[in-house]
Amino acid sequence: MTGMIDLPDDKGIYLLQLSVVHEETLGIGRLGTLWLSPGTCFYIGSARGPGGLRARIAHHLGSKATPHWHIDHLRGPCRITEIWFSTDGAADECLWAQAVASIGGTRIPLARFGASDCRCAAHLFWRRRPFAPSTFRRHLRRLGDSARGIRQTVPLRPGRA
Repeated sequence: MTGMIDLPDDKGIYLLQLSVVHEETLGIGRLGTLWLSPGTCFYIGSARGPGGLRARIAHHLGSKATPHWHIDHLRGPCRITEIWFSTDGAADECLWAQAVASIGGTRIPLARFGASDCRCAAHLFWRRRPFAPSTFRRHLRRLGDSARGIRQTVPLRPGRA
């Protein structure tokens, strides 16, 4: 699994860009129902445990086991098209979520998705079309983050969320 992409085993923050090809309705446990239209989703998460980014992203790209995190519910209907990440210890998952939310045309498809351990409205966002990494960096800088150290990669094989 880790051979699919080149990620460090350091702790860090990541953004998954996911392609939604068909309209989808998914039950997300206690959160309720997630309705997705064709477009692009962005999920922000952190990898603070053993194996860091490499292990966490391998989980998202890999097994179809019982969902553990909210994002695991999107494995079937969505495809990960890009991964943006930072191993900068100052990078903040909630600030990344605020930056994505501040980009025009972005909406929250299900309140609290991915944000059960913070005060954010959500860590999953939807837009009709993806935005450029430069747009994301600009919005991060407006929020006071230097946006240094953000790298991006793509899965070598099409991966499900």
